[in-house]
Order: sequence, then C-alpha cells, then structure tokens
Amino acid sequence: MSIDAAPACPQCGAALRAGSMALCRRAEDDRRVCRMVWACSDRHVWWKWADRPASPLEPCPYPDLGPS
Repeated sequence: MSIDAAPACPQCGAALRAGSMALCRRAEDDRRVCRMVWACSDRHVWWKWADRPASPLEPCPYPDLGPS
C-alpha cells in the first residue's frame, strides 16, 4: 500500500475515508497526540495515532467522529 492510499476496513475490507482528528492523551508516554479517524461506507469507525502512520487501526469508541 502506498503512503497516499486509503487503508481498508479491517472488519469488511471496504475502503476507509478520513474523517476528523481527535486530540487524545497517550498513556504510554503521557503526551497529547492527535488520532486520525477513518470510517467505511458500512459505518465501521477506526482510528490510529497521527504521528505513527505505520501503527495498526484500532476500533474507535466514538462512532460520531467518523465522516458524515
């Protein structure tokens, strides 16, 4: 996957679309860092740390953050 390619939804395989960003506190280093929010057409919502592009997607506990 190229760096510009949208990731695929881990649940259904559909293309994910970028939504919003959420400023969160990361417990492991106690830093405030943005999480990029992604959602697919089936409304599965995922996020990952914006400063770690190779990190895996995690289920987002706030589904309203996904693209509308």
